[in-house]
Amino acid sequence: MNAFEERRDWQGAIKRGLACRCPACGRGRLFSGFLKVRPQCEACGEDLSHHRSDDLPPYIVITIVGHVVVGANLTIESAAEWPLWTHMVLWPLLALGMCLALLQPVKGGVVGYQWALRMHGFGDNADEEAPLRMSGYEG
Repeated sequence: MNAFEERRDWQGAIKRGLACRCPACGRGRLFSGFLKVRPQCEACGEDLSHHRSDDLPPYIVITIVGHVVVGANLTIESAAEWPLWTHMVLWPLLALGMCLALLQPVKGGVVGYQWALRMHGFGDNADEEAPLRMSGYEG
């Protein structure tokens, strides 16, 4: 970021991303599909095609869901004695439901954070792609 670019509110951008809204204006929808980010905001026209969230959202979701499910499982095990079939049904369904519910908002939050920090082309970073070109990766 050069000295003339104003700082972006990263907390607000993450909140707008978690709400699946454009990190710039908060009005336009961020996703065109379940996890497909729109190339451009429908409200303000902000270019969103630069995002590179890759594997970070699933890692965050796995961490959250793992802590909740394992903590709940240990709490239930110490407080009550449920039949094995109950555990076999409850915990996988809870984990799957939480993963599906959290994945889109978490990806939106990551895109919002990248936008706020002007990462991956969201700012005026002309030589940002240089390390990829030097390594031979053009993906």
